[in-house]
Amino acid sequence: MELTTKIALGLAGLLLLSGCAPTVNLEPAEAANTPECANMTVRLPETVAGETRRNVNAQATAAWGEPVGIIVRCGVPMPEPTPLPCFEVAGIDWLRDDRDAPRFIFTTYGLNPATEVIVDSELTSGTEALRELAGAIGSQSEPVQRCIDPSDVLY
Repeated sequence: MELTTKIALGLAGLLLLSGCAPTVNLEPAEAANTPECANMTVRLPETVAGETRRNVNAQATAAWGEPVGIIVRCGVPMPEPTPLPCFEVAGIDWLRDDRDAPRFIFTTYGLNPATEVIVDSELTSGTEALRELAGAIGSQSEPVQRCIDPSDVLY
């Protein structure tokens, strides 16, 4: 093999390897093997909030960014009523857990199975991520309950 061919093949191999980010190790949720989670997972976009989707090692999960700024896990338990803030983004109700800020955990409220989206707010926008994921996440099932407005409980 000619020296220039060997060099070209070596450079091509390096370019190929440099474009391959390592697989993100995630834990699947308890109900990750449901048809609803499978349906949602195949509909997830390749880019979210300007971040590229990464390879993951767990069923019904996804990750975006290098470093990872967005993680999705479908099949988490459906939340009970809670004092956590509940709000709507793009037709989906979300609970926001900020106890580990700047890492926020957003969990769907009223969808069964529930999905959580973990966002590192130092790396990306939570609102933008939820908006861009809404089409896929909303495709898994119809809501069985909704967030309530404070005016619904005040007399």
